[in-house]
Amino acid sequence: MTAVRDRATLVGTPREVRSRLGHSTAERVIVLPVKRTDARHADLIAQALASVMPLIDAALLEQSEQTFKALVNALVPKAPPAPALLKEAAMLARSRKAVLGGADWLTAAQVAELAGLSATNPSTQPNKWKRQGQIFAVHHNGVDYFPGYGLDPQAGWRPRKAMKRVLEVFGDNKDGWGLAYWFASVNSLLGGRRPQDVLATEPERVIAAAQDEIQDVVHG
Repeated sequence: MTAVRDRATLVGTPREVRSRLGHSTAERVIVLPVKRTDARHADLIAQALASVMPLIDAALLEQSEQTFKALVNALVPKAPPAPALLKEAAMLARSRKAVLGGADWLTAAQVAELAGLSATNPSTQPNKWKRQGQIFAVHHNGVDYFPGYGLDPQAGWRPRKAMKRVLEVFGDNKDGWGLAYWFASVNSLLGGRRPQDVLATEPERVIAAAQDEIQDVVHG
């Protein structure tokens, strides 16, 4: 039987197919031995294989593309890295949490209660002290909170005199949160202690530390 090429298949006896393979340009061949069949049945099998080859090629191609996509997805992070703005917000949140947890913070009503002020409008006097620069407050969730370390229990829970002097040194260079960060941070001029911890016992050193800080801001 003469070997016949049908839809990229070679059909014939092993010797016939072997002789035809010498003229093939294919990179790979698939051999399907068939026992006890005639030429007609062999041709039908070859035609069936040839008809499904495009489907097999398409399936393999799709599988390769899916594999490629799976590899890319495995290498790429599940979500984009957090934008710098989100990282900055997270750092700010941690800083504020540390400040609020590092001291006693009182509402105007609580300050008024400690100081024995009028219960009719308790926020009036503490807010007046803030406007006069005798004490500061941080604004958190719509509420002003005053630092407990800024009040002098020996003076009826009025603002410490040293606090006013520190606020005069900083002027408009720090807002409420900026002041809170400074008071809560260790300071080399205070021997590694925080200004809020020594304001009552070493007020002059705290004032000097504030002056040193503002000099760095002005000349920095």
